[in-house]
Amino acid sequence: MKPALGVCYYPEHWPEEVWAEDARRMAETGLTWVRIGEFAWSRLEAEPGKLTFDWLDRAIDVLGNAGLKVVLGTPTATPPRWMIDKHPDMLAVDAQGNPRRFGSRRHYDFSHAGYRAECVRIARLLGERYGRNPHVQAWQIDNEYACHETTVSFSRTAVEGFRNWLAQKYQSPEALNRAWGNIFWSMDYAEFAEIDAPNLTVTEPNPAHVMDWRRYHSDMVVAFNKAQADVLHRLTGAPLIHNYMGRILEFDHFDVGADLEIASWDSYPIGFLSDRVDETSEHKHRFLRQGDPDMQALHHDLYRAVGRGRWWVMEQQPGPVNWAPYNPAPMPGMARLWAWEAIAHGAEAVCYFRWRQAPFAQEQMHAGLLRPDSAPAPALAEAAKLAEELAAMGDITPVQARVAILFDYPSAWAWEIQPQGADFDYFALVFDFYRGLRRLGLSVDILPTDTPDLSAYKLVLAPGLFTMPAPLRERLAALEGIAIVGPRSNTRTEDFAIPVPLPPALPDLDATIALTESLPPSVAEPLAQGGHVIRWLERLEGHADVVVETTSGQPVLVRRGPLHYLAGWPDAEALSRILQTACKELGIATTLLPDGLRVRDTATRRFYINYSPEPVTHDGMTIAAADVTWKDLP
Repeated sequence: MKPALGVCYYPEHWPEEVWAEDARRMAETGLTWVRIGEFAWSRLEAEPGKLTFDWLDRAIDVLGNAGLKVVLGTPTATPPRWMIDKHPDMLAVDAQGNPRRFGSRRHYDFSHAGYRAECVRIARLLGERYGRNPHVQAWQIDNEYACHETTVSFSRTAVEGFRNWLAQKYQSPEALNRAWGNIFWSMDYAEFAEIDAPNLTVTEPNPAHVMDWRRYHSDMVVAFNKAQADVLHRLTGAPLIHNYMGRILEFDHFDVGADLEIASWDSYPIGFLSDRVDETSEHKHRFLRQGDPDMQALHHDLYRAVGRGRWWVMEQQPGPVNWAPYNPAPMPGMARLWAWEAIAHGAEAVCYFRWRQAPFAQEQMHAGLLRPDSAPAPALAEAAKLAEELAAMGDITPVQARVAILFDYPSAWAWEIQPQGADFDYFALVFDFYRGLRRLGLSVDILPTDTPDLSAYKLVLAPGLFTMPAPLRERLAALEGIAIVGPRSNTRTEDFAIPVPLPPALPDLDATIALTESLPPSVAEPLAQGGHVIRWLERLEGHADVVVETTSGQPVLVRRGPLHYLAGWPDAEALSRILQTACKELGIATTLLPDGLRVRDTATRRFYINYSPEPVTHDGMTIAAADVTWKDLP
């Protein structure tokens, strides 16, 4: 695979006289992809049915004639003002019953059939005009689903759609009442029309009700995306892409990705460190201008799975952003490092956001590769250097890791609905396991829970899975290596009930969760083998072999053959020991890396990625601060 670089560009924002010069400079920098059009609906259709494509025709020709390949976006994340007059009930409604207003973006309800039809119409018109255009070599559908908490809507449209969805799922109110356990608190329904959204209740609503509400809205995102994908697939052979985001779990990305050829995501490491990484103030200070050393990599591996091996970074942070609580500038070298790391994880393309910083509107404080006056911003030279390095590098071939983590979006919804402990968070749990593996110098694959064959992996981790169907449990029990399940895995049914036999109910593992407690931040249970259990601890009964226990003798990690169950949330020290022990048994070499250094293997090279603000020495080489280097593998 020959990775490429690109940029996001908005020709409608700039005088047409500068397009050709912009395109020339992009190509001169070494960029080959340019994304356009995803916010341009009002320029394409200023009034209903009054279509203006001539400017987009010229923009595509200018970019294509400069040797650039175009990713054309459908503009459905920003419906124009007249759309609200045509469909006044298309606006999403928040949990307090307030409708969203026009004046920003993503002001639509995924459930609204009329707006979905408008989106199919504009996608069809674009596909008919540009589907066979040789310059348009990929398509992006919409932009950043779920951004600004826009997946779930409490509108009447959504409630009516939800009732129909429930009727199809359960067929009768009696079946729904049984599944939800509605005898509790006299919550039985006589007909589906009585069911409302699970908001504005006196105390917490039924968790099964909320879980189905979340499933319904995830299905609406899938249906919205599929409607556009279906029409475009009939009109173009170019791949379809969506740009997902970091730590956004409100819908099932695997389900959306099933209708697309490529997954992409928008990588903003410094912004994420500020508001999406659960870490100490010391950690955030140390990596203030670099971003967390594992946050980007986790998403690279996740979206590689969502894209079934094909994935991009559609937006890469080049400088300060405008949306985080604080927005420091990246350390020199980071715009190159972040892109190299993505490429080492198998990215086909990395596109910087954006070409030129906008001098107007909401994102005017968001840096680009150029300043508003068109002078180079710091990241432009880093992008050019990276392009030269890629040209000299040759093919970069991803390789399957020997270690995998199973990832499940419904589990994130379940533990948000019923955290039991204020700081129990599914993403944070997975992130701890992922970080623990990376600190040991391991490459990691992330897999959906329905992966049919796990036999290629030596070590498989399944933390916090809401429910585990019998086939998955059997695949893990049959693994020739080691499977570590838990904590909190398989502790609910699909209907959000505690199953009997009691969890975790893993094949041939004589272990039962008898009691569960959540621990406040001030409490940590010491382990006899070192380290502590934090946040979550389950008391186990049974006769499985004890591997790790508390100092009071309470089992925390038990096993029967290759299958392990972890009954608590280990701190970094305990988790590192657990992972090192498993890897040693499996013959997987580990090494505790210097703080901030990470490695990633491809088929022929090992990449060393230094997030630290100082040089580090490892493997007989010194890696400069904010730098990437590599060596050939034997």
